Amino acid sequence: MNNLQDWPEPIVRVQSLSERCLEEIPDRYIKPPHERPSIKSPSSSSSSPRDDINIPIIDLGGLSGDDDNLRASILREISMACRTWGFFQVINHGVNPELLDSGRKIWREFFHLPMEEKQKYANSPKTYEGYGSRLGVEKGAILDWSDYYFLHYLPLSLKDNNKWPGLPANCREVIEEYGKQVVELCGRLMKVLSINLGLDEARLQDAFGGENIGACLRVNFYPKCPQPDLALGLSSHSDPGGMTLLLPDDHVTGLQVRRGDDWITVKPAPHAFIVNIGDQIQVLSNAIYKSVEHRVIVNSAKERVSLALFYNPKSDIPIKPLKELVTPERPSLYQPMTFDQYRLFIRTMGPRGKSQVEALKSPR
Repeated sequence: MNNLQDWPEPIVRVQSLSERCLEEIPDRYIKPPHERPSIKSPSSSSSSPRDDINIPIIDLGGLSGDDDNLRASILREISMACRTWGFFQVINHGVNPELLDSGRKIWREFFHLPMEEKQKYANSPKTYEGYGSRLGVEKGAILDWSDYYFLHYLPLSLKDNNKWPGLPANCREVIEEYGKQVVELCGRLMKVLSINLGLDEARLQDAFGGENIGACLRVNFYPKCPQPDLALGLSSHSDPGGMTLLLPDDHVTGLQVRRGDDWITVKPAPHAFIVNIGDQIQVLSNAIYKSVEHRVIVNSAKERVSLALFYNPKSDIPIKPLKELVTPERPSLYQPMTFDQYRLFIRTMGPRGKSQVEALKSPR
């Protein structure tokens, strides 16, 4: 990552733009017409949002019980969601609901601190750790209407509590406990995903590097936007890592998931996590599991905050389809690449749909 040292242009905090009560957003945030979230005519449904359906909601409560039939039913639900949606919500997942509320609260408070306090944690493209306002270093890029905070949990060699915000007062303690519990939930889900592929429950985790995995958090802050039909909070992309657990805002919707030609606006269940498959698991599963494009729309009346924990493979392990999932009928679809090599694309270009994982496909 040493070739990524600084941002190509002066950083503008989107929250500051929002607080100026502008009637029009700067040109740098206006998306090309085909990327805008506005509803199109019935004859052109490629960007039409759908609010009448939702991603699957799966109750994990029976996974650890004695009812084998219930456990098998839950496994089937997760398998179907991974193969067809790439997204699902989980409830009764074992993470303390009060911790979820505290996590959202302290991060909302952070983004409302004075700018000079937040600027102490300003980030750079080299690691992205800290307070940021753009993804990718392409000069002149059309930007997203959002600010964020990025930090590392694992590996421990990357974890630096001094880069975690010191305010609000209990912020670091909440972040620490939140990361611990959500990483544990990711580990449980990885076992389920392995079993559903017909593999040993530890197979996917071992392919990630066993205990030497990566885990990081990006807290997204989407300020009010005076022209939400022209902008996006986060451009369409599939997640480059392994698996993402998103804690959405409990008051404002914003996440949209691509389903064929439609965009589905996700309606979060109370105290649920939104789980989505990342590109690395799509590659390991030889595309049995799907990473799916998603984006975030913004709101003219309300701000929004969400917490995305990324559960990733060890950065220097070549990721390729697992040999058990490669057959003459289903040959290996992808060439091997380390996660370090893979995420360099995102850090250079920013979100670009599914173009990176498609570029990995083996020549025929």
